Amino acid sequence: MRNVREPVPLDGTMGQPRARGRFGEYGGRYAPESLVEACREVDEAFRQAWADPGFRGALARLLAVHAGRPTPLTPALRLSESLGVRLFLKREDLTHTGSHKINNVLGQALLATRMGRRRLIAETGAGQHGVATATAAALLGLEATVFMGERDIERQALNVFRMRMLGAEVVPVTTGSRTLKDATSEAMRHWVGATGDSHYCIGSVVGPDPYPWMVREFQRVIGEEARAQCAAELRTGVPDHVVACVGGGSNAAGTFAGFADTPARLVGVEAEGGAGAGRGKLGVLHGCRSLFLQDDDGQITEAHSIAAGLDYPGVGPEHAHLRDLGRARYVTVTDDEAVAAAVRLARTEGIVPALESAHALAWVIRAAGDGDLPAGSTVLMTLSGRGDKDVSTYKELL
Repeated sequence: MRNVREPVPLDGTMGQPRARGRFGEYGGRYAPESLVEACREVDEAFRQAWADPGFRGALARLLAVHAGRPTPLTPALRLSESLGVRLFLKREDLTHTGSHKINNVLGQALLATRMGRRRLIAETGAGQHGVATATAAALLGLEATVFMGERDIERQALNVFRMRMLGAEVVPVTTGSRTLKDATSEAMRHWVGATGDSHYCIGSVVGPDPYPWMVREFQRVIGEEARAQCAAELRTGVPDHVVACVGGGSNAAGTFAGFADTPARLVGVEAEGGAGAGRGKLGVLHGCRSLFLQDDDGQITEAHSIAAGLDYPGVGPEHAHLRDLGRARYVTVTDDEAVAAAVRLARTEGIVPALESAHALAWVIRAAGDGDLPAGSTVLMTLSGRGDKDVSTYKELL
């Protein structure tokens, strides 16, 4: 049997990263000395767990009986007719807790238990990762501490209440832009002094190695399910385009992983004010080398998005690599386009999406209108979360 420490080269199909957690020139482990050993422990534990059928079986069972997998592939019939394309929605909004975040968190919570850790530390922006972390902690008898920017606490009050009801401690972050970037920084600082009894449950495909790869593997279930569902639904077996929103990029990475070795065109949709893949420069943040919004002096600049989960000034290292390879294309949409797309989906299909997911739909609508998506194209879009958490924002704008 292959040694679990032996890296397998990235072959263009989203396999394991190269040595030292590299995706091309991106990735790596740029962690403080006090966290290097903790990252190594997570790396070794994950490799051993992922090679253990018992661990994989336990996770699969939790995803089925607790999270509600598999999620359906829903044809958006009325919207498709008006757009002139065949649009299918991968319904991560129907999972327990309301988004794709539960896939990754259940995996990391099981891993933490296997490692003997008794507490989960997490960051959150839109609150969905925080809710998922609090949920998994309650399920497995762990403690949970969630760091969240003050600005996000204000605009995601419902999720803050849900986290606290589930027993998690929610720590307001008052520094910087008081959003996801700053929550991530504070969570990592806190982990420095708590590595002995706590596991940092990062929510996206960012951070020091092994997190970008590990989180993508826990989210791969989205793409693998969708691949099988498309094979049963489509004459060609594979859609022409596979589309997902991108902040750090976990739902997109999980979706793309199921289709990277097919002819499907991969499209990641970023917020206009947070386009790490589209306008970022090479830099290091939160333990990895990737593309980040920076000023001329190399200082990280603030991102902006109406969607708290896309309000991040960079993109995961594997997305940066896929962009360089030309395997995935990254585009942007505005706040107004996202809100309009959400309303259109609600009124044609009876589905209120999260603002993050509405960005992906906004690009599909725009691309179908300007010919970027040829008439008759088949499109798979991951609907990564439901819009309950964003009702107050929708109410203010509509």
